[in-house]
Amino acid sequence: MPWLELSLRCRAADEARLETALEDLGALSVSLMDAADAENEQAILEPGVGETPLWPDVTLLALFAEDTNEHLLLHALEAYDDKLDLSTAQFRVVADQDWERAWMDQYAPMHFGTRTWIIPWNMDAPPEAEGAVIVRLDPGLAFGSGTHPTTALCLQWLDGLDLRGQTVLDFGCGSGILALAALKLGAARAVGVDTDPQALAASHDNAERNGVGAQLAVFGPEDEPRATYPVVVANILASALDALAETLAARVAPGGVIALSGILHGQEDALLVRFAPWFESLEATQLDDWMRITGVRKTDGAKA
Repeated sequence: MPWLELSLRCRAADEARLETALEDLGALSVSLMDAADAENEQAILEPGVGETPLWPDVTLLALFAEDTNEHLLLHALEAYDDKLDLSTAQFRVVADQDWERAWMDQYAPMHFGTRTWIIPWNMDAPPEAEGAVIVRLDPGLAFGSGTHPTTALCLQWLDGLDLRGQTVLDFGCGSGILALAALKLGAARAVGVDTDPQALAASHDNAERNGVGAQLAVFGPEDEPRATYPVVVANILASALDALAETLAARVAPGGVIALSGILHGQEDALLVRFAPWFESLEATQLDDWMRITGVRKTDGAKA
C-alpha cells in the first residue's frame, strides 16, 4: 500500500507546533531530519522521551493515506496555525517496499561487544554469530536498529554486564532493541517506556518475534510503574536527560547501574555534573561524535 509523504522544512523552535498540527490532521507518522542533511536522506535518531531537535532547522517527513488531498491538507495546516511557513512543502508518493528496501540496503548483521548480534529477521545469521546472542528486528520504520552510535554504545554496555536474573528498564525504548538485547543476554524481565504509541507497538512486536514477549512490558510515561531497577538505560537526547534526571535517578535501585546516551560530544560535562548528586563512578565513553555516560547509584542516602 503506497503512502503520501509530506516534506516540510521549519525552524527547530516551530517543530513541536507543526508536528502537533500534522498529527491532528491525520499523519500516520512524523519523522525528523536535520534540514541540512535532508537531501542526503541520512538516517534519523529513534524517538526518545521528551526529546527535542538538535538542529537549528528541521525537515519533517509526515506520512498520510495515499488518497489524502494535498491542497486541502495545506489549507488545513494554514488554518490550524497561520504562523506556519508552508513555502517548502513538497509531496511524493512512497511505496511500502521503498521503506523496506532503503532500510535493507544500509543494514547488515551487526556485532556489539563480545556476544551480541543484531540481525534483520529475514536474513541468515553469519557463521561467526553461531552460538552468540541474536536479536532480530523487523525491517522498516523500526525506531532504532543499532546503526546509530548512540544505540551501539548502549548495546556494548549491556553486552558487558552480567544480566542474569535482572530486571532492566529501557527508558525511551523506541524499537525495544535495548530491552530485547538485555533479555537475550539473560535478564529475567524488561520494562520499556516511550511517549510514542507506535514505538510501544514496535517494541511489543519485536519482543514477540524474538520469543521474549512474555518478559517485556511496555508503558507510556503516564502509566509506567514507579519502581526501581538494578539496570537502567536511557538512549534519548541530552536535553531530555537533563530534564528527566530526577526521574531517571529515582528509577535506579541503590547500587544499581545506569547508561545514558544520545549525547553529543561536548554535552557530557554538564550531564556529568547534573547526575553527580545521585551517582558515583560516572564515566563518559565516546563513539564518533556521540557519548555515553555510565554510573552507579549511590547507597549513602544521596539526593533522591
